[in-house]
Amino acid sequence: MIVMQPVLEIYAPDGFDLWPVAEVQSFAFLPLSGELSPAEVGTAMMRIASCNDIGPDDERPPRPADALDSFLHGLLTFDKLFAAGGLRVTDNSTGVTFLPGCCDGLEDWRDWHQFVGDGGLLGFGHDPVSPIAERLGDTVRLTVNADQSDSPVIELGVSELRHLLTGAERDLADFFALAADWASRHLPGHCAALTAALARVLDLPGSAMSPEP
Repeated sequence: MIVMQPVLEIYAPDGFDLWPVAEVQSFAFLPLSGELSPAEVGTAMMRIASCNDIGPDDERPPRPADALDSFLHGLLTFDKLFAAGGLRVTDNSTGVTFLPGCCDGLEDWRDWHQFVGDGGLLGFGHDPVSPIAERLGDTVRLTVNADQSDSPVIELGVSELRHLLTGAERDLADFFALAADWASRHLPGHCAALTAALARVLDLPGSAMSPEP
């Protein structure tokens, strides 16, 4: 059985105290779905904010002095947002896992749809690990590391990949609803801005951007 999951690359939250987070292992991948605990949602939100925690430039207002506002500043003011991660594909029958690469971001997950439609080659990273996706007729080949001649691969049909992408989008929408509720409880003063930014990071359609309170 082949499984596709939207995942976020996580670092251990050493010393983080702006809101509750879960204990995680550095450089692990956290699958995003509607099944996360509140602390895991907090960890995901911490990571997404930290990916965009970059010093301001001339086009954005200066960083606020308040610790929380300062940490969220990039996420709430950048035009183009980034979240380390992407779509992870696992073939449970062989144990092969296709991971996001260094040039991949969760905000680019819809590139998979264009790849399915147009074919060609989709790259996610570079040396020393270069995951690539290729469409060969009605078959999709996912190569874990194109820099290795004997790299493990996952092969699946185009129709199966389309089905997996539908499931991945559902997982993202479920996580978004969970995170919007989390924000209303833990960061009520920033809830509207955070949920709007998160919808942009996850590249969700407009219908997912206005969850019920």
